[in-house]
This record gives sequence, C-alpha cells and structure tokens, in this order.
Amino acid sequence: MKVAVLTGGTSSERDVALASGLEIAAALRERRHAVDIVDLATGFVPREHEAALLPGGVGREPPPLDALKELERGMLTAGLAEVPAIRSADVVFLALHGGIGEDGTLQALLDVIGVRYTGSGHLAAAVAMDKDVAKRLVRDAGVKVPKWLMAPATLDDVVRMVGFPCVVKPSREGSSVGISLVKDPERLEQAIAEAEVWDREVMIEEFIPGRELTVAILGDVALPVIEIIARKELFDYECKYTPGMAQEFPATLAPATDEALKGAALAAHRALKLGGYSRIDFRVGPAGDILFLEANTLPGMTANSLIPKAARAAGISFPDLCEAIARLAVTVPGTKR
Repeated sequence: MKVAVLTGGTSSERDVALASGLEIAAALRERRHAVDIVDLATGFVPREHEAALLPGGVGREPPPLDALKELERGMLTAGLAEVPAIRSADVVFLALHGGIGEDGTLQALLDVIGVRYTGSGHLAAAVAMDKDVAKRLVRDAGVKVPKWLMAPATLDDVVRMVGFPCVVKPSREGSSVGISLVKDPERLEQAIAEAEVWDREVMIEEFIPGRELTVAILGDVALPVIEIIARKELFDYECKYTPGMAQEFPATLAPATDEALKGAALAAHRALKLGGYSRIDFRVGPAGDILFLEANTLPGMTANSLIPKAARAAGISFPDLCEAIARLAVTVPGTKR
C-alpha cells in the first residue's frame, strides 16, 4: 500500500502525535509499504528530515501554547487536497491526537476530498471527543459512568451532584492535558481556570478510587485488558509520557470482570459509532463497579503505548497492528471512505 502518515498538528498533543507518527511509519516500512510523512502544521516531510521532527522525544509537559499558536499560521487544512502524498495515498494513517486532528474536522475534510483514512468517521470522532456528549450516549447504552456536570457550576452544585474529591478537566482534550484532582473546595475555581486554558468547556466529574483499566478495540474485537498503575492519583500527562511514572501491563482479573470490561468497551465503541480501532478507558471502583471514563478514537500509537501493549498480549506485533489498522480503513465494506 501507499500510505501517508498524517501527524504533528498544533494541539497540546503535538509531540505525542509526532512520536506516534514516526513509529507508525517505521513499522509500515518494515512491512514493505511505501510511506510518506506529512506534518499537518508544516507540510510534507522529506525522508531525510524525519529524524528532526522530535529529536528530544515527548517531554514531561505539553508544548508551550505560544509555540503551538505560531505553528497554526502554517496549518495545511484548506490546502491538504493539494499535497501529492495525500492525494496519491491508498490510505492516510491518522497519527494525530487532540484538536482538529481528532475532533472530526480533519476527517470531514478527508471525506470531502475522497481520501480513505484510519479510525472513526467525522461524526463519531466529534462525538467521542466531547466527553459530555459521549458520556450521555454511553450511559444510554447501559454502561455506568461517573457523576458529572459542566462548568460553570456553583460550589453547592458540585457538592450536591458530584462531591469531593472531584476531577476537573477540559471536555475536549486528550492525554489528560489540563486535568486536576480537586480535594479542597477552595481549589475548584483555580482548577476550572486551568482547564479553560485548553478548552472553553470544562467537565467536573466524580473521582472514582480504584483500578484504572483500558480496553483496546481492533475492528470489532476487544483485545486483552491493560491495567495502569500511576505514581500519582491521576494518570496525567506526566505519568503517561515520563518513563517510570506509570506501570502498564495485562490485567489479572476474575473471568467475569474481564468479560464485563470487554463487553462494556464494545458497547461504548458501538454506541459512539466508532470505527477501525479505539481505546476505551475505565475505572473499577472498590465495590467492583465498572465505570466508563472516556473513549479515544486516535489513541497513542508508539510501540510502548497502551493499544500496542494490548496487541502484544494478544500475540500481535506492532508492525502487524499498524498494518491491520491501515487495511481496515481500506477494506471494511460499506464505509464512505
């Protein structure tokens, strides 16, 4: 196949996207596919310049906002159809996280220009990215969710509807950017202000103590459940991308719990009309309740990310996983793409 890996962009997750894109390109080349890399922020990347995209790897914090704003001046979007690597590709592999790369905007543009791409379609991507809307749909599908409300909210509202401690986070961001665990009610306004730096919509959610577990969906199959043990109470950006800040491994679960988690993940995936692949995150509370946290339509795809770890537990290598995702985009019948 001729594959264009579309990566980078200008969201807070730019560095994560670049890390994913570089490893996806290497994996697909290992399978002898012809691969070009295109940075959504800067354009086509010649092979000899790829190593300079992310020389220092993913840092402990997102890139500075002013640097991202500067990159926005060169965004391709409107001119994407004119990029030869995009137009000639059998499939565009979306190695993008957050922002217009994951919220359905880019997917809609690719639909218009008639280019096939990996992952979910534009409507599903937009719905899943909006945590408020996604929770409503998943809850209606019979999957439990934590209690939540959207800011602005009074302290009395939070105490009555959610309680403390609570989690405050941007409603349409990924990689736990702008997230806070609020134990002291006096910290609530500050946490909301910090989240508003990244998104104008902010969610205030019940904190669920217990095990953090995630289920990858490939096609319409749930892969082995992965457990996450972070060194902080929340699995935040630093824990996700700083070596040694979290342990991630195949979960040891009672058969009934394993089956219930996979069933809940498939129910969420289907309720949100996701396609290709996804990662569905859960907390399992002290009483054994399984609660949906969020769905990731374009989750991290470095070899050490959560979906590749789940794939390895199922006997699927990273190059085989990347190839399977690309082939799903090309071969699944009935898709507009």
